[in-house]
Amino acid sequence: MVDVVEMSDTKDIPDAKGIPFVGNTFEMGKDPAAFFVRCYKEYGPVYRVNVFGRKQYVIAGAEAAKFMSTKAGREGLRSKEFWDDFVNHFGASKTLTQIDGEDHRRMRAIMRAGFSREAAEGQYHKISQYIDESIERDWEIDGETGVLEAFQYMIVQVIGELMSGEAPLEYVKDIRINILFLLNTLVARVKPKWYLKSPKFKKASKRVDELGEKTVARFMKHAEDGTLPKNLLGDIMRAHFDDPEFVQKRDLAVLLTGPYVAGLDTVANTVSGAVYGILKTPGVLEKVQAEADALYAKGTVTSMDVRNLHYIQGCIKESMRLWPVAVGQMRTTTKEIEFEGYKIPAEEMLIIGTSVPHYLEEYFPNPLAYDPERYNDDRKEHMKPGAYSPFGRGPHTCLGQNLAEVLMGMLISRLFHRRHLTLESPNYELKTKAFPTPGPAMSFKVKVVGERNPATQLTPEVLEDA
Repeated sequence: MVDVVEMSDTKDIPDAKGIPFVGNTFEMGKDPAAFFVRCYKEYGPVYRVNVFGRKQYVIAGAEAAKFMSTKAGREGLRSKEFWDDFVNHFGASKTLTQIDGEDHRRMRAIMRAGFSREAAEGQYHKISQYIDESIERDWEIDGETGVLEAFQYMIVQVIGELMSGEAPLEYVKDIRINILFLLNTLVARVKPKWYLKSPKFKKASKRVDELGEKTVARFMKHAEDGTLPKNLLGDIMRAHFDDPEFVQKRDLAVLLTGPYVAGLDTVANTVSGAVYGILKTPGVLEKVQAEADALYAKGTVTSMDVRNLHYIQGCIKESMRLWPVAVGQMRTTTKEIEFEGYKIPAEEMLIIGTSVPHYLEEYFPNPLAYDPERYNDDRKEHMKPGAYSPFGRGPHTCLGQNLAEVLMGMLISRLFHRRHLTLESPNYELKTKAFPTPGPAMSFKVKVVGERNPATQLTPEVLEDA
């Protein structure tokens, strides 16, 4: 058998074919998931891409996903460079996505409890109420609703009320525009920096700064009054007072508004995709409605009840497979790394195509079909090693995935319990966007045909330590 190290000395890394100067920019920008899958099939697990004349390495497939969690992956990759410009834009010293190593572990420890599913315990009656308010406002009977935008407002309302006691709905459009411009320009780098000179962006950016200042001022007042809440935002503030050199005052605005950004962009994409799959795929809607109705017939909802929404959770998982918000993870090599017989030099930009297996027949038979039953105990297609990476891989795996799981379960179950929805037409095919994160386009609408069940107040859960 040929030794891997010897092979790595002779294997040349292929370049993905593109057009002069811009290279693969347009194809990547149109549908990054499909691009990485095509290149994986054509060139193998390692290749180079050209984005506006800038070469980047790509490793892809199940082995690449598994590599992220190995010692070589943890020690050989860092996140910093891809997020530096984003952090600098806000005048901050750090964000969770930008730091690595011990600082990253320390920041995750500060945020872990606030991003856990336990953060929602005892509050499902409130979450249901906030969702109902959003449904009454944005999902009017006998009308049409823009799904992605309506979910963005719903998510900001739920997160805002739970974490800060108020929902900054007047800032939703500004947050959305800010994310779009900053991630396209400073993180994904598929737009030139002069893109940020747009009056549209400048106006939104000013508004987001205003939101940050208001949020910091409100939580400083909480600190003075001794009323900091026991949640994520309260934990961030306590960490600031405990060690103002680590969680600096200039970091507070971006850290305290971060949950709105994360939820508005990623959670909204996933539940919007789930709505399309549920309405488009024969036989799925009826099962979702039955499971949702059984949940709310209980009168009291607990975290375990939401986690036991097996069919609805399958719908959500399938949305994350087909429309993953983390198509690839961007890193810089800290040292030369070896992968699948190839050597990638130190200090090179690298994209890890962790979502490629989502679309491969050997992992998910008939991969383009929406099939919530893939995740049933008798199939568990997602449990094949390296096959499924909806929340990323490695040290920077999404910290809020467990909280997101129960919140998305509540959003989908409550909506389909309350409203009778249909697609605009049975032949409607979902239009998608690629940035700032992939998912259903803003143009995706559904018809709200009628009310299935009225809004009823849930009984609060009684916690053991209450």
